[in-house]
Amino acid sequence: MGIAGRYTRAHVFQIDPNTKKNWVPTSKHAVTVSYFYDSTRNVYRIISLDGSKAIINSTITPNMTFTKTSQKFGQWADSRANTVYGLGFSSEHHLSKFAEKFQEFKEAARIAKEKSHEKMELTSTPSQESAGGDIQSPLTPESINGTDDERAMPEVTQNSEPRAEPTQNALPFTHSSTISKHWEAELATLKGNNAKLTAALLESTANVKQWKQQLAAYQEEAERLHKRVTELECVSSQANAVHTHKTELNQTIQELESTLKKKEEEIEGLKQEIENARELQAQRDSLTQKLQEVEIRNKDLEGQLSDLEQRLEKSQNEQEAFRNNLKTLLEILDGKIFELTELRDNLAKLIECS
Repeated sequence: MGIAGRYTRAHVFQIDPNTKKNWVPTSKHAVTVSYFYDSTRNVYRIISLDGSKAIINSTITPNMTFTKTSQKFGQWADSRANTVYGLGFSSEHHLSKFAEKFQEFKEAARIAKEKSHEKMELTSTPSQESAGGDIQSPLTPESINGTDDERAMPEVTQNSEPRAEPTQNALPFTHSSTISKHWEAELATLKGNNAKLTAALLESTANVKQWKQQLAAYQEEAERLHKRVTELECVSSQANAVHTHKTELNQTIQELESTLKKKEEEIEGLKQEIENARELQAQRDSLTQKLQEVEIRNKDLEGQLSDLEQRLEKSQNEQEAFRNNLKTLLEILDGKIFELTELRDNLAKLIECS
C-alpha cells in the first residue's frame, strides 16, 4: 500500500548513459514530482509521471545525497537504477523546499531501515519462527507513482511476514510428531492467508479500471489547475512587473522634477547674474562716457593752459621790456636830475654872486 507525500513541479533530466556528462531531458515540460511511501516494502520513493510513463522511480536510501548545483537545479545519484536524476525548478525557493524534504525522507528511510533490521533479528529466533507466517504476500506491487491504485489497495499483508529460514538448532521434522502437527497447522493457516490474498488481489484487479479512470480524471483536473496556476502566476508576474515599472517611473519622475527644480534655480541665478552684468555694463558705459567727457575737457584745459602759458610768456617778455625801458628811463631821469641839481647849484651860486 502506498502513501503519497509532498510534491512539487519541475523539469526532469537524466544523465546521458554514454557520456556520463550531458543531461538528457525526460519531460517536455514541468511535471509533478512526489515523495511516496511504499508501505508494502517499507521504503520511501521519489516518483514522477509524464502522462502514463514513469520517468522517475527512485528508492531513497540513507546513503543518497541531494546536491544543489545552481540556484534552480539539483541532482542525486541512484545506484540501484544506475543513473543520476536532475530536477530544474522554477525558483530557488522550490529547490530549497525539495532539498529539505529530501533530507527528511532520507532520515525516515534510515529509521525504517534500522527498524527493519531489528525486526529481522527478532524473527530469526526459533520462537518467532513458529509464530510467524511462511510466505510473502503476493500483493507487493512496485509503487510507481503514488496514485489512487496504490492508495486504494487493501492492506492484505498485515497478517503475513517474511519467512525466516530455519536455524541449525531447529529439530529435524521427522524426529517429532509435535513439530509435524505444528507445520501442518501452519501450512493450513498459510493456505487460508493465501486464499484471502488471492481474493483481495482479484478484487483489486476488478477495481483497477475504475481507479485508472479516476486517475485520468485527477490528472486532467491537475493539469487544468496547473494551467490555471500558471496563468495566475503569469498575471501576477505581469502585475508585479507593471508595479515595478510604475515604481521606477515614479522614481524617475521624482528625479526629473528634482533636476528640473535645480535647473530652474540655476536659470534664476543666471538671470540674476545677467541683470547684474547689464547693470555693470550700463555703469561701464556711463563711466566710459564720463571718461570721454573728462578727456575732452582735459584737452580743452590743456589748450587753455597752453594759451595761458603763451600769454604769460608774452606778458613776462613785455614786463621785461618794460623794466628795461623803465630802467633806461630812470637812468635818463637820474642824469636829468643830476643836471638839474648842477643847474640849481649854479643858479644858486649866481644869485649869491650877484
